[in-house]
Amino acid sequence: MFRRFLVVLLTLGVILTAGFYMLKRPDISYNTLESVYSYNDSRYLKSGGETQIHFRDIGPRDAPVIVLVHGYAASMQTWDDWVKRLRRDYRVISLDLPGHGLSRCVDNDAIGIEQFVDTVDRVVTTVDVRNFTLVGSSMGGQTAWAYALEYPEKLDGLVLVDAAGWPDEKGEGDSDPLIFKLLRNGAARKLMKDLDLSALIRSGLEKGFADPTLVDDQMVERYSALSRAPCHREALLKLMSGATKRVPATKETLARIDVPTLVMQGEADNIIPAAHGRKFADAIPGAQLKLYPNVGHIPQEEISEASADDLKAFLSGIYAAPEPAEAAPTEGE
Repeated sequence: MFRRFLVVLLTLGVILTAGFYMLKRPDISYNTLESVYSYNDSRYLKSGGETQIHFRDIGPRDAPVIVLVHGYAASMQTWDDWVKRLRRDYRVISLDLPGHGLSRCVDNDAIGIEQFVDTVDRVVTTVDVRNFTLVGSSMGGQTAWAYALEYPEKLDGLVLVDAAGWPDEKGEGDSDPLIFKLLRNGAARKLMKDLDLSALIRSGLEKGFADPTLVDDQMVERYSALSRAPCHREALLKLMSGATKRVPATKETLARIDVPTLVMQGEADNIIPAAHGRKFADAIPGAQLKLYPNVGHIPQEEISEASADDLKAFLSGIYAAPEPAEAAPTEGE
């Protein structure tokens, strides 16, 4: 009996080991990733001669500036539809946070909101932008409101899109994607670090949209590939470990924000409860709240046209309306 049990145990061990190595995936070089996911106008912030932060800076040089910051495990591609709609009338800067997209890791031991706030400030300082409206999605939203507290004199406006930062109350977070729940477990993080997580990534993305059919193979492949850039998996795991410093949102803290603020929130968000969007709008003096029924965690992708129109309406209250472009002369003029 014992011998049979031992044989079964050894067989199971061989199967699990073989499965682990079959699912194991190596890093993908930045050169390879850049050949697929960079833009014609991609730029890179360097430090000590080494490439660090990937960003774009497009639109009229004399136009009001909008800075876009993505969320956890995402990249600047989340803003593509908005950029197309904004770039004619605004100077639009988007960036990949450290350990995300095509940006390198700056210091994974110190990765977190403070590092992200510093990264945003380094980018705008590099391109000599002194005042701008800052837009952040999810973790990028927490970066945005933290930036507003640290550098209030630099902001013309603040936009929080399904922003993170409020501690979950009892029952909140129960609907988090499975991949998030696993990544919060230390043993699971170590096991998952080098594995192909495409199936879990797809499931997590589908939970992020009210309409899961918007998640296609190309989107899953992008998230999966960019997470396999050198050091990115370590960065993402560190962020989910709870070891990074994240100052929670409180009504008292956010009451210090005194710039025009728009809060956008999908009411069907399974990651950031809609109640948190209401809390942001209630805590920040004078904030406008835009709730989207039947929309999930990423309004800038799920309802890009409607959400971009709401953003432009908000911006028109901050900046003078741009002069209409002159019509092209007709033939014979």
